[in-house]
Amino acid sequence: MAKTNPLQFIQQVRGEVAKVVWPTRREVVLTTIMVFIMAALTATFFSLVDLAIRSGLAAVLGAF
Repeated sequence: MAKTNPLQFIQQVRGEVAKVVWPTRREVVLTTIMVFIMAALTATFFSLVDLAIRSGLAAVLGAF
């Protein structure tokens, strides 16, 4: 494997970083809001599933 000197390495890193497309503030805010909404929906869904399983199990165990 060929070695590169530190100057070439830094130039290559700067070149790669220049290719990165950074998100706008609006994109970051919208994505963050979407993540919070999806987390809330997921938490609600699993809470309801847990409640249903717990109620069903209590009904089955209560029959004995």
